[in-house]
Amino acid sequence: MNGGLLVAGTTSDAGKSVVTAGICRWLVRRGVKVAPFKAQNMSLNSFVTREGAEIGRAQAMQAQACRVEPTALMNPVLLKPGGEQSSQVVLLGKPVGEMSARGYHGGRQRQLLGTVLDCLAELRGTYDAVICEGAGSPAEINLRRTDIVNMGIARGAGLPVLVVGDIDRGGVFASFFGTVALLSPEDQALVAGFLVNKFRGDVSLLEPGIDMLRGLTGRRTYGVLPFRHGLGIDEEDGMGVPPRERSRAWGRVSLRGTVRESTVAPPVGEDVLRVAVCALPLMSNFTDVDALAAEPGVVVRFVDRPEELADADLVIVPGTRGTVRALQWLRERGLAEAIARRVAEGRPVLGVCGGFQLLGEHIEDEVESRAGHVDGLGLLPVRVRFAREKTLTRPVGEALGERVEGYEIHHGVAEVTGGTPFLDGCRVGQTWGTHWHGSLESDGFRRAFLREVAAAAGRRFVPAPDTSFAALREEQLDRLGDLIEQHADTDALWRLIESGAPQGLPFIPPGAPA
Repeated sequence: MNGGLLVAGTTSDAGKSVVTAGICRWLVRRGVKVAPFKAQNMSLNSFVTREGAEIGRAQAMQAQACRVEPTALMNPVLLKPGGEQSSQVVLLGKPVGEMSARGYHGGRQRQLLGTVLDCLAELRGTYDAVICEGAGSPAEINLRRTDIVNMGIARGAGLPVLVVGDIDRGGVFASFFGTVALLSPEDQALVAGFLVNKFRGDVSLLEPGIDMLRGLTGRRTYGVLPFRHGLGIDEEDGMGVPPRERSRAWGRVSLRGTVRESTVAPPVGEDVLRVAVCALPLMSNFTDVDALAAEPGVVVRFVDRPEELADADLVIVPGTRGTVRALQWLRERGLAEAIARRVAEGRPVLGVCGGFQLLGEHIEDEVESRAGHVDGLGLLPVRVRFAREKTLTRPVGEALGERVEGYEIHHGVAEVTGGTPFLDGCRVGQTWGTHWHGSLESDGFRRAFLREVAAAAGRRFVPAPDTSFAALREEQLDRLGDLIEQHADTDALWRLIESGAPQGLPFIPPGAPA
């Protein structure tokens, strides 16, 4: 078998990542050897594979859904925004430079089509099926000429296309019809049908619309997935959210990727533990806090005002693609002063990656911001120099008497001049800093760290003795597989993956503009 499918969407955040992961888990439970693929991802949430390649976290989680080890082949192009106009281009897991959106879409993107098709062909030669995820919408007619992630990859590899629509937003039938009608005849021939996502209510009330849609387009609907809380996986970021709303929106995005999205389980001890995460500009890998949000009695919120730190038992300064910019932002908003007061009072603060760097004494940056010498917050005895080569590793170590695994993604090289060693960073009192992402997913270490935080905060909080973050992730992926198995026409979906788009699908005018 050499099957394949492209999961496209009517919009960004229609549920492509979730549906792709769900199909992958459904297939692997059927005994199919399956892999995920996304030709091009734009995200500040990334992961490091065992061979030291950087890929989007969504593809790493989809690989987990497939029960395979993630590789660079699964996400050959990763774009990491560094501002409004430019992104770092990561090709086959390694950064190859910064590029403006105009420069990328003006020619560079199209040149990468051969590379991404080669990666997909290699995966298809190894696996029974490859489930591909698109980006945004396939009907972005302004970008179709250089597209390598939606219809470009579908055409290049002859993949059938399933279009996902978020009915919770409204207008799903118009979105389905309009998506098809704005594609060229050649592209339309690959669009096999639709999948309704996030439906609330009685499906029978939706069926007349589904029948009419088939009459209008000649294409079937492969399923109606009900709305469920907590079914997201590690997703892309909300870069387009206005600054004031950004912390709230990012909080929802990240916590949608946790196993306990909307409620906090009751604490084991007498108190809850409150965690405030500074919503830095260009915040990266905010999924680091998902393991905390999965703990009974831990309340995680994203904040952007100093007064919101007042009742926090732990403040986390997360990763960022703009360390110097984040420093300025913290100072402008009064958060830098609030964090310094916490440190002086002996109240817990954790800096991760970029957050660790800005807690240090000074930064030499001729790479990321090109700002030269910049004074840090001076809260940890650390000096940082940005190197052109990016560190991409999967370290293993020990802290607080527990084994810890993590991953590192950074240009900044830290020289630690004091304090107590902590995960290749350091600790001074209750101020902690490390370049390691993902350390809190190590259950024993997370519990030990939370006990330290609770003691320092004077909280009668007790970590749950049996929370397994890995097991909760697996449970979450199984729920995604159940969603596909129970609410999609899996026989028809299997035929689509195995045999491709049906022949003779009608053309829906007007088609793509010339």
